[in-house]
Amino acid sequence: MTQVRTYGQSPGHYPGKLFIVEGIDGSGKSTQLALLAQWLRSQGHLVVHSEWNSSPIVRRTTAFGKKQKLLTPTTFSLIHATDFSDRVERDIVPALKAGAIVLADRYVYTAFARDVARGVSRAWVRSLYRFAVVPTLAIYFRVPLEVALYRILSGRPKLKWYEAGMDLGLHGDVTESYKLFQRRIQDEYEQIVEEFGLAVMDATRPVEVQQRALRQLILPYVRGEQLPAPPTQGSPTLALPKPREVAS
Repeated sequence: MTQVRTYGQSPGHYPGKLFIVEGIDGSGKSTQLALLAQWLRSQGHLVVHSEWNSSPIVRRTTAFGKKQKLLTPTTFSLIHATDFSDRVERDIVPALKAGAIVLADRYVYTAFARDVARGVSRAWVRSLYRFAVVPTLAIYFRVPLEVALYRILSGRPKLKWYEAGMDLGLHGDVTESYKLFQRRIQDEYEQIVEEFGLAVMDATRPVEVQQRALRQLILPYVRGEQLPAPPTQGSPTLALPKPREVAS
């Protein structure tokens, strides 16, 4: 029996569907996923929601480590992998086996982007998540850094220490450190888009336009229609029609 050594070599085959959204904070992905969940439930589908860093087994440890500023890039990576493993076993796989639609706000690609941006080995991180179920469809919400920063600071007074990458010593100013760190993450995401064939959403478009496009994108998978092979090269950007062209 061949040993699985990295993510993507052992995709699961379940009756349910797994749709995931990725992007830097402030990209709007969480809003879009929440709207999608409401719509799918209104259509009679069983929907399970899962979000990054939400497992109870690591919540207190993570909060303590962040408060005391004790987390190194490697410990951060291992804590998030532990969180993810617990959610996969406890929430995601059982829901997929039951035929549910699982909507995940962040998935392994968050670790691939953030951990590598912190200096962790790409190969090591991909191996760490080799147990993960390959999603039915993954969508990356692409947004300019300045737009994301404006959205974040419009909702809360300041940036968080680790969010800004202050642990890396990139810059003494928290805003400048945030820009440098998040730009690293964006660069990793762009490589991930090509490596794993993520669809790309223009996250600067109006909320309602993005939502209609997102629904149109997942519907063929939900209906079980035969689909063309996903793109594996270049940037498979999801084409969003202008508001007046979107069918109701």
